[in-house]
Amino acid sequence: MKKILELKNIHKSFPGVLALQGVDFTLNEGEIHALMGENGAGKSTLIKVLTGVYTKDEGEIILDGKSVSIKSPQDAQRDGISTVYQEITLCPNLSVAENMYIGRNENILQNWKQMNEGADKILKSLDIPAKATQQLANCSIAVQQMVAIARAVDMDCKVLILDEPTSSLDELEVEKLFKLMRELKARGVGIIFVTHFLDQVYEVCDKITVLRDGKLVGEFEIADLPRVQLVSKMLGKELDDLSDIKGDTEGSNIDKDDEPLFETYELSSDQGIKPFDFYIRKGEVNGFTGLLGSGRSECVRAIFGADKVISGSVRKNGKEIRINKPLDAMKNGIAYLPEDRKIDGIIGDLSVRDNIILALQVMKGFFKPFTKAEANKFADEYIKLLSIKTASADTPIKSLSGGNQQKCIIARWLLTHPEYLILDEPTRGIDVGTKVDIQKLILKLASEGMSITFISSETDEMLRTCSRLVVLRDRKVVGELTGNELNQNQIMNTIAGGEENAEK
Repeated sequence: MKKILELKNIHKSFPGVLALQGVDFTLNEGEIHALMGENGAGKSTLIKVLTGVYTKDEGEIILDGKSVSIKSPQDAQRDGISTVYQEITLCPNLSVAENMYIGRNENILQNWKQMNEGADKILKSLDIPAKATQQLANCSIAVQQMVAIARAVDMDCKVLILDEPTSSLDELEVEKLFKLMRELKARGVGIIFVTHFLDQVYEVCDKITVLRDGKLVGEFEIADLPRVQLVSKMLGKELDDLSDIKGDTEGSNIDKDDEPLFETYELSSDQGIKPFDFYIRKGEVNGFTGLLGSGRSECVRAIFGADKVISGSVRKNGKEIRINKPLDAMKNGIAYLPEDRKIDGIIGDLSVRDNIILALQVMKGFFKPFTKAEANKFADEYIKLLSIKTASADTPIKSLSGGNQQKCIIARWLLTHPEYLILDEPTRGIDVGTKVDIQKLILKLASEGMSITFISSETDEMLRTCSRLVVLRDRKVVGELTGNELNQNQIMNTIAGGEENAEK
């Protein structure tokens, strides 16, 4: 196979952090190559060096056998290197065709007929279910990503970088994306695939390169690296048997005769959630599960007051409480980590410290700010408690890896000492090791008496941590599973059987 890209001895450092230390990477023509590692392993930094966002301190980039200097994203694009990020960077208010040509071909933008015909031709050749004239905002996230890929392909890209492209897609959309990736592979495009989904790596990739702590662990053929070994190489240690993660804590702190700590009656919201009943006891871990769009997130947003409640009530210790907005929920001991940490969680330009103390400061009131000493004490305590990897508490949170950003948001809510903690997709887009850390933390907090609702699109995670699951379909509760019912088959049957199973 012809080598299309070589990175040799790449070094990159930031104040207090050695992000890349002598990393090598090779990509062949017509190859799908997974770049794997924990959050903070150096994947994003390597991609940013390759695409000119960062300037390397040392090393060489060789493209098509020639050494190249990439000092900006424009240089990378000129050299045939294109990137499609997890967060779509196109313009949703423009048409599909405009998004494909804007910023690179001003002449064609002046000829609408030629532009639309050209776009439709590319879309058809790649079997992308979109029309040139339709507004991008009216396309699904999956199609928007495919449009971004089509734009890259039309720019004669030799190297296509896909950075967590499947994190917001359902199974059918993922399969469509994989079909497109295989089509591009057949055309000779080299694809670097960054993902945290191990199943997807083994389904679509040819090779895997593993990074850990800014260093190269190795490059492996898919057939030569079983999943257990991959996880071990990513972590640098043998992974605990996840099936035993519950350990001795399972159910030990829950008395089924206890009154519920929180409960809802016929609660519904303006987001289409049908009236539902729900309860959670002190020290219990439960969850909402269902297919994408089933209403998992909307249920907890209604409980927290993040969406407008249109009917029903919430009770705490048997007494009705009014939750019209998130601050009402916070004052009643409820904390909520939202599904999208980028949009609803972190404030990127603020420091790690300011992000951690934010919720407690809101409860105290902004006219009563914490002293610098108090803020430092809170931040240092939780940085240590959750093993947050950061150069200092002053570091802007946007500089941290995704997993460490997530730990900061968890720290924010733990600092308020909630009685009831809602975690919506706390492990999405983060590495295996941090996922295990978060799952163990959930069970530890529950063993200490905190009530927790855990939502994850990875059912295995919920089965490892939850003692009870509420099953949803089409924004309606269709069943509840406990004990021996907690298995994959029963969840799928309940979703498929709908109300029939809910009545049994």
